[in-house]
Amino acid sequence: MAALTASQAPGALPARLAEPARQATPAERGPSVSGDTPYRTELPPLRTGKRKKGTGPVTGGGALPASVFAAYRNAERELARTRPGCGLRWQLPAAIGQVESGQARGGRVTADGTTVTPILGPRLNGGPFAVIRDTDHGVYDGDTAYDRAVGPMQFIPSTWARWGADGNGDGRADPSNVFDAALAAGRYLCADGRNLSDPADLDRAILGYNHSRAYLLTVRAWYAHFLEGHRVVPDGRAEAPGRPEPVHPGTPK
Repeated sequence: MAALTASQAPGALPARLAEPARQATPAERGPSVSGDTPYRTELPPLRTGKRKKGTGPVTGGGALPASVFAAYRNAERELARTRPGCGLRWQLPAAIGQVESGQARGGRVTADGTTVTPILGPRLNGGPFAVIRDTDHGVYDGDTAYDRAVGPMQFIPSTWARWGADGNGDGRADPSNVFDAALAAGRYLCADGRNLSDPADLDRAILGYNHSRAYLLTVRAWYAHFLEGHRVVPDGRAEAPGRPEPVHPGTPK
């Protein structure tokens, strides 16, 4: 994991994004989408010069693999249709996907958008993590004792049971599929009538993923980065720095 955290580099955020988050409500102190598991702390690269909004190329980290980018755009279109008041922009799930899995480990996905190998967080068995005993009989995370965050958007099984979606139309809701996971993340971010153009609602949505101010600042930094421009590369070609790859199901920690 990169040593630099968002809280160590406040200058990386535009002034509006650096405003303090409002106090979390009791509901937001409940279980988070990801179970508050570790995330990538590296910040977006600095840009030089001017470019038109929403265009590339963008040099440095944060390149978007083609299938992953398509999944975010699909989520944006679907939420514009089903929850037009939310105002979800694809750059927000992209920012979350960057810090949760490095864009599915740099786009290591099959033709239908399923990760080539499992992306699993640590066992939520206490210590530095919450204790969340198995809720899915190991169906998604391969662990029948404790839950683990699963897939490119790092849903724990209990939150997937509520927010899971079929984003690629194959009749299945799979947290390891980037299309399904991106749509599920969009559904969560738009929940409770949120308007994501409202900074307070935006903060509320992000903090529901991970109850950490440092996480909030990191995600918002990447959100601002993608709003300014993006670069799409072939699947498997994007760099995915950050924390070591999670262990596979059944592997002792």
